[in-house]
Amino acid sequence: MAKALSTNPPLAVDLQAVTYLHPGERGVERIDLQLPSGSVLALLGPNGSGKSTILGLVAGFLEAQQGALTVFEQQVTPGLRARIGIVFQDSSLDALMTVHETLWLHGRLFGLGGDSLRGRIDELLDLTNLRDRSRDTVETLSGGLKRRLELARAVLHQPDLVLLDEPSLGLDPDSKARLWAMLLAINADGAAILVATNDVAEAEQYAQSVVFLEHGQIVAEGTPADLKRGLRRDSVRVEWPDAPQDLAGTLSKWSGVGQITFAPPLVHATVDDASSFVPDLFGIAEGAIQGIRIRESTLEDAYFLLVGESLNGLNPPAEQPQPSEETGQ
Repeated sequence: MAKALSTNPPLAVDLQAVTYLHPGERGVERIDLQLPSGSVLALLGPNGSGKSTILGLVAGFLEAQQGALTVFEQQVTPGLRARIGIVFQDSSLDALMTVHETLWLHGRLFGLGGDSLRGRIDELLDLTNLRDRSRDTVETLSGGLKRRLELARAVLHQPDLVLLDEPSLGLDPDSKARLWAMLLAINADGAAILVATNDVAEAEQYAQSVVFLEHGQIVAEGTPADLKRGLRRDSVRVEWPDAPQDLAGTLSKWSGVGQITFAPPLVHATVDDASSFVPDLFGIAEGAIQGIRIRESTLEDAYFLLVGESLNGLNPPAEQPQPSEETGQ
């Protein structure tokens, strides 16, 4: 009898009960994680939740203390690393090299040369809109242009798996959108992407699957839609240090109120209509409400409801202006 063909894509990454603890017990412990080939998976969690540890394990920089880890069904070896592209959280570019020199050197390190390397560099300069800056040194580039160059370097050798650690950290919205347009083009060509981030909008908009991490453990995983299922339309987060201990029970009985999380001094609710919920909340306030935030429900609300901890705090800092893309100043 002929063996039935599997309809599941092969796994680009497979972690089975993997543990790696840094000194101080930070890291990951007995986690299971699978990334199918050709898909985009986001690791979402606050700093210290284990995201970078997972990337280090998959890249082969760290060795699992317990459990089994394979990449494309193989142990991670120096030879296998040729199939992996990596963008680190901190820049690793040589400030005195030109854009073209950076790409040429990386290609030579991976055994590329001649017309094939020149053609690949030309292709990536067009993809990243860096052709006009190819003879400029790295030190003259803006943060967004440097990030594009780092991504171009990471995928120059056409890896089957791309690992990214906070790839859009500090970028303005336009640079972030350009970066992800490149990543989606690379993914469309078949590369799997594993990205560590605490940017909720990034994970929600671009990842096919999301993993919630907290203290080295996987709290939940699924598609963004699956993780948000059950949330009401609006998210209301209240800073209320003196809130009564039975507040969650009281609010859960109100019409139009979904899940309630009470993690003093924060009270978090997803509701059908914040415009009616908030006045009613002030009507029962027995202590001073010190702050309130209202917005449409997102993955961050799902994370907060599961973990009882915010990814970015009650009032995340405003995005800082970035250097001009045109001048690089």
